[in-house]
Amino acid sequence: MPSKFHPALRISAVLADTLWAMGRLSLSRNPHTILSPWCQRLLRHLRVEVRVEGALPAGGQLWVANHLSWLDPMVLMSLRPSGLLAKREVADYPVVGRGVRKAGVRFVRREDPSNRAMALMGLRSELAAGRNFLLFPEGTTTIGEGLAPLYKGGLRLAYRMQVPVLTLNLASEHAYYPWVGDDELLSHIGGLCRRPSTVVRVRPGAVIHPREFATEAAWVEGIREGIHPRQVIEDCA
Repeated sequence: MPSKFHPALRISAVLADTLWAMGRLSLSRNPHTILSPWCQRLLRHLRVEVRVEGALPAGGQLWVANHLSWLDPMVLMSLRPSGLLAKREVADYPVVGRGVRKAGVRFVRREDPSNRAMALMGLRSELAAGRNFLLFPEGTTTIGEGLAPLYKGGLRLAYRMQVPVLTLNLASEHAYYPWVGDDELLSHIGGLCRRPSTVVRVRPGAVIHPREFATEAAWVEGIREGIHPRQVIEDCA
């Protein structure tokens, strides 16, 4: 039976393709040429269908989105090669940890202010070099009914550097898509592989530029409105 239908074969395809891609990443001088196609293949193995609702605007160097699942970076990097700021634990994930480190993914311990400051320095260098980048300012996943507190450091940096932003809202009608709480990663992958298909909707906003906003606070609010229309919790520093 084709791997796209049989859960065990789909999981095997995910692991085999991931091992191959991580090996290539460790040798490549241009990891984005490997990482983005790998994300596309991973989603196909998992039968995750990405539906972009409307045109995907060009010109936003920094993509900013709400966060539902560990799959969100793969969903967005399947649409455009990008750098990524991820939580420090990802660097220690089995199979993928070494590869994503070699791919130039930057890591942050969000509970550590000094480490957040170092991560922002890395983000500054990426943006100053003109590289595309992807940011999830909630810093954690939710079930999508509202936003978690936003870490505003990266958004403030974009304002000060005059970097244009494309806001994106991620949503899925499938209640099992969000990865929250104590759910184990392998368990979540297995659950996805037992489903015939999973739809993730990407709703792009407009590209916005800092010069259109009088203050940093207005800029952050504009981004918040783009990634989710409802604010429910006070932001982080």
